Amino acid sequence: MNLKEYGWNEIHEENLNALKDELKADNYVAGRVTLEHKRMYRVITAEGEWLSVCSGAFQHEAFERRDFPAVGDWVAVERMPGEERGIIHAILPRTSLFSRKSAGTTISEQIIAVNVDIVFLVMSMNHDFNARRLERYLVAAYDSGATPVVVLTKMDVSDDPDHYLELARELCFGTDVFPVSNTTGEGIERITALLENGKTAALLGSSGVGKSSLVNSICGEETMAVQDIREDDAKGRHTTTHRELIKIPTGGVLIDTPGMREFQLWNESESLDSGFKDIEELSTSCKFGDCRHESEPGCAIRNALETGELTRERYGNYVKLQKEIAFLDRKMNRQAQAAERDKWKKVTKGMRKHPSKKK
Repeated sequence: MNLKEYGWNEIHEENLNALKDELKADNYVAGRVTLEHKRMYRVITAEGEWLSVCSGAFQHEAFERRDFPAVGDWVAVERMPGEERGIIHAILPRTSLFSRKSAGTTISEQIIAVNVDIVFLVMSMNHDFNARRLERYLVAAYDSGATPVVVLTKMDVSDDPDHYLELARELCFGTDVFPVSNTTGEGIERITALLENGKTAALLGSSGVGKSSLVNSICGEETMAVQDIREDDAKGRHTTTHRELIKIPTGGVLIDTPGMREFQLWNESESLDSGFKDIEELSTSCKFGDCRHESEPGCAIRNALETGELTRERYGNYVKLQKEIAFLDRKMNRQAQAAERDKWKKVTKGMRKHPSKKK
């Protein structure tokens, strides 16, 4: 296997060599996680693909979700003697990490993809197009460290493709927007051109927007199973059920992800302003530096809302995302404090059970 086709480069090589020197483990080799299932991983290496698990020491030191491997990770793996199986000993430093808050009421992080150069934010050009969802995707993409690219699918069956293209461009300042048709192939070459030289991209979008069909169009073959579009709501029938890293014949790799019914930002997001550059620029024109955009005189935001320069829906979503991130931050702080208290309670309890003997 040529790992360069999967994104291996000199930086990863340096990180692996430094790790091997530190641990004095010359038998470790590089591998990339292509599939994850219940703490078991498919890892592609120069010697082949191995079904791998984390070592006991690795699992003992891991504390939270991001401490474990995810699809797209480069890992230091050791082959089990005489088997096509491996043991993962470490994760090499990540270049990007795309995550969200887990669905439901649980306050935990769900990792979507790591070591991604480009995030394709996929939406269809029909009534499933959702401006507020796209704004969320953009913020998360900027926060991940990857470059967002908006892909609008189903151009060939859209009633008004120019309308959706204009809507997306209005929301995505400085971000490329590519309209495509998986049926005719129009626009696909612009996407494949971005994936040359071992680039890694992830596909993000809700169920039925055509991500699996897009994978097939990019790969030029039936790589992913797809089903026909539903007539009642213009959505394709969702088929992707897991995250998987797929090698593209023309170069680069894709990480396909299941469609998400909801997308909540993770609390570490620091890129809200990157996704709302227009609001950020307007706020710099406010008379007061600490303007809350409520009743202060000389507020550029309020003036833009009154003139229609800024829509109330877009500003409302901006405020909503601010509150969402602040809420998660408070919850996570309380969880961290509770975990610290529990840890010291266990330590104290252990000391009471096993008091030191007096001389």
